[in-house]
Amino acid sequence: MANGGPVEHGFPHLETVRAAVTALYRRLSYDTVRTFSASVAPADVAFCDTDDLYLGAQRVAHELVRHYRLPDARMIVSFREMTHAASVELAAGPEYFIELNDRFRTHRRDIGAALAHEVMHVYLHRLDLSFPGTRDNEILTDTAAAYLGAGWLLLDAFRQDAASSQKLGYLTPEEFGYVLAKRALVFGEDPSVWFTSPQAYTAYGEGLARARRDGQQPPLTAAGWAGRRRYARDRRHAQDPDGGAPAQDGPYAFTAGGSGPLRVSFPCPTCHQRIRVPVRGRVRARCGLCRTVLECDT
Repeated sequence: MANGGPVEHGFPHLETVRAAVTALYRRLSYDTVRTFSASVAPADVAFCDTDDLYLGAQRVAHELVRHYRLPDARMIVSFREMTHAASVELAAGPEYFIELNDRFRTHRRDIGAALAHEVMHVYLHRLDLSFPGTRDNEILTDTAAAYLGAGWLLLDAFRQDAASSQKLGYLTPEEFGYVLAKRALVFGEDPSVWFTSPQAYTAYGEGLARARRDGQQPPLTAAGWAGRRRYARDRRHAQDPDGGAPAQDGPYAFTAGGSGPLRVSFPCPTCHQRIRVPVRGRVRARCGLCRTVLECDT
């Protein structure tokens, strides 16, 4: 939790974020991901200063348990002084003990954001889905919370002015915006209508621009002129029998034909699993993981 300190910006964890989206689709399946088409509603996790602290925290935790479809999980929420925003004790269940930073006693509107991350830890624990190392595993948790409909709370908790700053989670604000935008492009949902933080709007806009660029890379037909020209150059090099090893420029990679046709592989713009198709002009490819249909000019 950045509390008054510097806030990291940009996309330093982007490759891990993309790997996390792929891991979600692989572990959950396309059909299960689609069941999270509706995000947590603001009214369901609203917390005002007149609410009882403990009863209100339990209510919000219950809503997140319901959203993540953990019907037999019970969250016991308490508060104490700590460095991080929150922590959860991952045991066999069905009871899980979540501790929130004492700061949330007076910053109650952000309790939902902290719980969105901690309850997702429980969800991933039950899925037996994790990344090696604390840093990457926390990035997986933030990414999963955002992609499955509760992470907009974490981005909305980002606030910054000349005198103070606050950010929850391990992703940068722009990376949260990127994951939320990836989700929005799949489900047709605009999370920005729920933001109360002006800084969240800006970060979401930057993340949305980056997410759209994923679908504008060659050999996709939506690629821009410069990308298509670079791709054509690399394809000529790969097809030249005297040209040595095929060119490996950009997000795509060519595989030498040998006895078979030349092929190109590239990441799916939705789930980032690599797709491999023959180099033969206009082709339509379907990602076997997220079922996205892609128009390509190979």
